[in-house]
Amino acid sequence: MGNGTVSHERMNYVNLNGRARHIACLIFALLLLQPPGAQSIAVAQDSAVPAPAPAQIQTSAQTSAQTTQTSAQTTQTSGFRLERVALAGGAELLTVFGSLDGLAHDENSTSSDVPLVSILRDTLGDATTENDRLRYVWMHTYTRPTVGQRAASAVPFLYTRVANKKSAGKGAPPHLLDLAGTKREVWHRVFLNALQTLVLNPYSLTVKATTHAYRRNADDYRKAHVVRALAVLTLYQAESGTGSVFAPHELKEIQARLMLTQKTFGGLIDDLYLGRVYDKQNAQWLDTRGHNWELLRQRAETEGLYFEPLDMPGGQTTHALLWIARSDVEAKRAQPYDKRFLNLSNPYGDKRLQRWRGYTETRYFDADNRPVAADTTGARAVELIPLALYGLDHPKIPILLVDFRDNLNPKRREMSQRVLQDVARTTASLTQLDLPFLLGRAVYDYVTERRGADINQPSRLRAYSQLKLLLALDASLDPELRDEVSRKLERVSLNPLENDTEAEARLAREQYAALLEHARRPNGGLADQLERDRRAELTPLVHTRAERVLLRVANVATFGLYRHREASAPDSQIATLDIARRLAHHRQFLREVARSSAAVEVQWNIADVRRALAFVNEHGERADGKTAAAVGHIFAHTKDEETQKLCLSSLYRINNETAKTTLVRIYRDEAADARWRTLSAGYLRKAARESQRISNGDARIIATISASEGQ
Repeated sequence: MGNGTVSHERMNYVNLNGRARHIACLIFALLLLQPPGAQSIAVAQDSAVPAPAPAQIQTSAQTSAQTTQTSAQTTQTSGFRLERVALAGGAELLTVFGSLDGLAHDENSTSSDVPLVSILRDTLGDATTENDRLRYVWMHTYTRPTVGQRAASAVPFLYTRVANKKSAGKGAPPHLLDLAGTKREVWHRVFLNALQTLVLNPYSLTVKATTHAYRRNADDYRKAHVVRALAVLTLYQAESGTGSVFAPHELKEIQARLMLTQKTFGGLIDDLYLGRVYDKQNAQWLDTRGHNWELLRQRAETEGLYFEPLDMPGGQTTHALLWIARSDVEAKRAQPYDKRFLNLSNPYGDKRLQRWRGYTETRYFDADNRPVAADTTGARAVELIPLALYGLDHPKIPILLVDFRDNLNPKRREMSQRVLQDVARTTASLTQLDLPFLLGRAVYDYVTERRGADINQPSRLRAYSQLKLLLALDASLDPELRDEVSRKLERVSLNPLENDTEAEARLAREQYAALLEHARRPNGGLADQLERDRRAELTPLVHTRAERVLLRVANVATFGLYRHREASAPDSQIATLDIARRLAHHRQFLREVARSSAAVEVQWNIADVRRALAFVNEHGERADGKTAAAVGHIFAHTKDEETQKLCLSSLYRINNETAKTTLVRIYRDEAADARWRTLSAGYLRKAARESQRISNGDARIIATISASEGQ
């Protein structure tokens, strides 16, 4: 009887769980009938009150350069400066400071300059840039949360910021990204996902809900600072131009790696494709901004509102303001209003606007409703009330960030996605593998997007992070308006781990000071950490292929937790590291050259190509198959004889099967010049005598070559 009772209870539990899933899917289907807050598509009626088209107010944000004396070497640009600090052990710390003129100055600081992003460059102690390696990226507003913040972030369905962190604390600040260890980050994420799915989720609903909430908030907190680091580096790159201390490929590499942190397996992307990732993502953002800019402008004009784009200091239009004329609030009470894509309640006849006592601006317009100076003949004054602020970088629609009449409007819309996801994944235990849930979610997303409803949209995280940076950097905004936007923006925050802008500026200064102290520490500081990283980098250079395979298996099996490091890094091994890094630098360049379809000497500086080939020719025994493939492609796409000779010699020096296969292919190409075929045959015979790595098929061909020529 006892066993039968237990079995019966288990069956009831299974049935209840199944019914819960079906009920959740049914709710999703019902939502399709009328998405919350969605408006049906309306066509502008001819009976609308005729009026001149509202003006588009153009502004450009500019920051004034601040001059600050430091003991370190600095490079000043408009609004930004870069500080270089040489470190013991052969490295330098590069820090981008921003003039946060949009914030009140710290009473303990005489300057508005705030350290924003620091990057550690390992130079091996010499002036050669070919062996430099970028290591860590710090975003100084990114800090370790307090115990209270961590506890609050683990509370399910708590969508609010709780308190600021009072001080940065002791010890080195956490880095945002390890540029040399992106693969380890991928395996670490896989390990955490496996732990969540296999261990924590089945344990209990409480454990599942709290761990999901904490991980979601921690991921969003990091993503927000990745977005800001990207924005800072983009602005610095735009303003510094050719005067930057970063090589163009370095800034692209940093920004592309930051972009790829949003992808589950982004850390596995080959360095060769980072430039493509950077260009593609920036082109996508530019297209998105242009689409949302035009969409919001047209909707504003249709509804009789005033559109004003807001520019970042670098000239990128990432946000926009909508205004309404105070005189229109009552005059256009009867005008039809469609909130599609605007996601605002009808402002005409709104009693809150009729009794508005908040921020206003007086602008001047001519007879054609174009903005003009106040002293222009025929200019008329118009008192404008701010209605809303939008982000233009959102992937689907202009995203509402601030509603000046209703503080909860943007927050409810941002919460809609979080609530649906948390209920589905945590309470109802639905996943993307549940077909009814997947179909219902896809249809619901399609309907809300087509109707322009800002419900269950992707997170505003990027737009909010950019706006916080814009408010801090831009001193051209009216202080009263900037303060009002900042206050409303803080109320929208859903993440208990976040700090407000003033606290972040203070923490950034404290964290940078802690980083400098950590860098100067003789024992256990940044120099020791750099030395450990170099020992780990030496591992693939001093071990055989079989040993490397075993070490790699150990690393993958532990999800990146185990990482082999050599015992020490003496001068001889540092020399090995120097050659390996320079070889990697030239390999990267040759692979980029090989990707081009035009003749090499037409598209590239042939002297640079020869120099890279000469280095490979000298140290080819360490080159890999990708290098050999690139050299073979260059040989086939150049008519420069010296370059072709270097290609054949490099293929001989590269000790792997790909290089010898390429030489065999050149030898067997009857259309090739007889000189190159003869030279290839000679190199193949020498490689066979030296017992280089050659495939069995190529070995038979080389034997035939030797026999036919009596060798």
